[in-house]
Amino acid sequence: MSRHALCLSLLLGAAMPMSAMAQTAAAPAAAVDPAPLLTEWTGPYNGVPPWNQVKPAMFPAAFEQAMANARKEFAAIRDNPAAPTFANTIEAQEKSGEQMSRLFAVWGVYQSNLASPEVQAIAREWSPKLSAFFSELSLDPKMFARVKAVYDNRASAGLNAQQMRLLERSYRDYVTSGALLDEAQKTKVKAINQALAKAYTDFGSKVLKDEETAILVTSEAELAGLPDSFKASLAEEAKAMGKTGWAIKNTRSSVQPLLMYGTNRDLRRRVYTAFINRGDNGDANDTNATIAEILKLRQERAVILGFKTHAHFRMDDTMAETPENAMKLMMAVWPAAVARVKQEVADMQAVADKEGAKITIEPWDYRFYAEKVRKAKYDLDESEVKPYLELNNMVDAMFWSANRLYGLEFKENTGTIPVFEPNVRTFEVRREGKIVGIFYLDNFARAGKRSGAWATSYRGASGLTGETIRLGSNNNNFTKGAAGEPTLISVDDASTLFHEFGHAIHGFLTNVYYPGLSGTPRDFVEYPSQVNENWLLTREVLDRFAKHYKTGEPMPQALVDKIEASSTFNQGFDTVEYLSSAIVDIKLHDRTTPVTDPDAFERDTLNALGMPKEIVMRHRLPQFNHLFSSDAYSAGYYSYLWSETMDADTWALFEEKGVWDKATADKFRETLLSTGNETDRKAAYRAFRGRDPDVKALFKRRGFPTE
Repeated sequence: MSRHALCLSLLLGAAMPMSAMAQTAAAPAAAVDPAPLLTEWTGPYNGVPPWNQVKPAMFPAAFEQAMANARKEFAAIRDNPAAPTFANTIEAQEKSGEQMSRLFAVWGVYQSNLASPEVQAIAREWSPKLSAFFSELSLDPKMFARVKAVYDNRASAGLNAQQMRLLERSYRDYVTSGALLDEAQKTKVKAINQALAKAYTDFGSKVLKDEETAILVTSEAELAGLPDSFKASLAEEAKAMGKTGWAIKNTRSSVQPLLMYGTNRDLRRRVYTAFINRGDNGDANDTNATIAEILKLRQERAVILGFKTHAHFRMDDTMAETPENAMKLMMAVWPAAVARVKQEVADMQAVADKEGAKITIEPWDYRFYAEKVRKAKYDLDESEVKPYLELNNMVDAMFWSANRLYGLEFKENTGTIPVFEPNVRTFEVRREGKIVGIFYLDNFARAGKRSGAWATSYRGASGLTGETIRLGSNNNNFTKGAAGEPTLISVDDASTLFHEFGHAIHGFLTNVYYPGLSGTPRDFVEYPSQVNENWLLTREVLDRFAKHYKTGEPMPQALVDKIEASSTFNQGFDTVEYLSSAIVDIKLHDRTTPVTDPDAFERDTLNALGMPKEIVMRHRLPQFNHLFSSDAYSAGYYSYLWSETMDADTWALFEEKGVWDKATADKFRETLLSTGNETDRKAAYRAFRGRDPDVKALFKRRGFPTE
C-alpha cells in the first residue's frame, strides 16, 4: 500500500473516530504559511513533528500544496514510459507520499486531541475534499493498468515472498476501491466517499458536543460515597467551566466512578440517563438521521463494489473473513454471558433486599451494587485498590514489563522535543543499545479531546525507506488529580493503560521491509494490546510498582490475593455490555436493506437477543464513534473478542511456561509482533502456538463453563 493509499484508509477506513469541540464552530482564520506542515521534520531522532510551530489555520493551504505535490509524484509513476515492473510501479508507490504522511500524522492529532472550533470547521470543509482527492488516485485507470500489468505477470517476475504478498495486496486494494468499475460507477463511488466523509465528521462533532455537557451539583451531600480525590477532580472541572460546585462531565471517565460509588440513587439515575442518551435527544446533536444516511451510503457503495453487504465489504480482508464467522464466535459466548448476568443480578438484588433498599436493580444500580457484592464475596473494595495505583508508577510498571519481555528501554526526555499539549510526556525508546523510537504519552482528559483511549503512529520504520526510528503515541482520558495531588486510577484504568501500551509495543517492535506490509487486519490489531494487559496484575509488577501513594508501602499480599480471587467477578456484565454492541454492529451492517430507524433497530435486536434489562450496550448506536466517525470498526467491533480468543490462548501458554519466560516472549515477538502483515496472520499464529486458538481459554478466563 502506498502512503497515498494509507492516507485514504486513515480518512475513510482505518482511522479512529474524529472529534470536535462542543462549541459553536468558528470560521477558519486567514491562511498562514503552511511550511511547518510541509517541510521535512528536523531535530533529533531523524526529525520530529514541529508541534510548537503548527497553527490550525495552516492546514487548508497545507492540504492544497500537499495534494499538488502528491499528484506530481503520482503522475511521475503513472506516466513512466518504461514498461511496468514491480520496482517502477509497486515499489515506487511505497516510496512516495512522505509529505502527505507527515501532514496527516499532525492533522490526526488535531482532530482527536486538539479539536478546537477552528479545527472542527476545517474538518467539515476539508474531509469531503480530501476524500475526493484520494479517490481520484485510487481510481485512476492508467495507474491501475500499470499495477494490473505487474500483477498479471507476477508468476514470471522473480519476486520474493514479501514482494508477491505486497503486489497481491496492492492489486486487491485497487480492486476493492473500485478500479474495475466503469466511469459512471467510479463517479458514484467518489461521490459516496465524499458524502461519507462529511457524515463522519458531523457524527463525531455531535457526539462530542453532548459529551462536553455536564451535570452541576451544588450540594456536597449529593456526592455522598464518592472518594475525596474524585470529588476534588469534579470541583476542578466545575472551576474550569466557571461554575461553583462539582461538575460531572458526560464522559465515561467521570460517569463510571459516580455510578460505582455514589450513594445518591437519583443522581446516579440522572447521570446515567444523560450518558446513555448522548446523540439521542431529538435536538441539533441527535445522530439518528446521520446514522441512517451513513448506512444507506455504505450499502450503496458495497453493492457497486460487488459485495452483498457493507459487512462483507469490510470483512473481505480480515481473519474472520465473513460476518457469519464473526457471529458464530459471538453467539457461542453470548448464552453463557447472559446466564452469568442473571446470577450477578440475583446477588445484587439480595444485597439490596437485605439492606432494606426497597428497589429493583436498574442499570444505574449495577455498578454500585456490584461493588457491594464484591465486598461481601471477596472483602474487596475498589477504593482499597486505587491508592496503590498511582498513574506515574503504573507508567513505570508498563515500561519495566516491556523491558523484561522484549528488551525495550524507555528513558524520559520530556522537554527536549516539541509536544502538542503541555501535559504530554515523551520517552526515548531503545533496544539492544539502538534508538528504535520516541513514545508520546497524552494521559489526561480535556475539552476538545475525543473520549476513549487510542494509540497512534506518527512514523513507522521499514527497510525500504531506511527509516529506523518510529514515532508513536498513547492517548488516554484519565481524570487528573487535583492540584498538588497524585492521579490515582482504577484497575480498569490501569488495564486500559497497559492495553494501549500493547499497541505501542507492537509498533516499536514491527520490523518489515515494505511499509505496505506493516499494518495488520482489524481483527488482529487488538490482539497484541490485549495480551499486554495480562502482565498488570502479576505478582512481580504489583510488588515493584503498586505502592501506596502516601506511605510507599507495596500492596499487601492479602489484597493481591483478593484481587486474584475476584478475577472473574462481574464478567457477565463486562461480556454482555461489550458483546451486545458487537452483535448489533454486525447485524446492522450484514443486511441488504439499510436500517432507517437506528433506535428502533437497536431496541428490537436487543429484545430478540434476550438482552438483560439491567444492562445497556457499552456503546449505544447514537454515540458509537467506533462505527460512525469513520469506517474504522464498522462491522468490526467483534474484533476485540476475536483478538481476545487468541489473547487468552496465548496467555495460557505463558502461564504454562512461566509468565516471564524469555523463550516464549522471544517467539511471540519474532513470530507475531515484529512481522507486521508479511505473512498471513492465521498462519503466523499457528507457527507460534502450533495450532489454531482454543476458545476454551477464553471461557476459562471469564469464568464461564468450558463444556
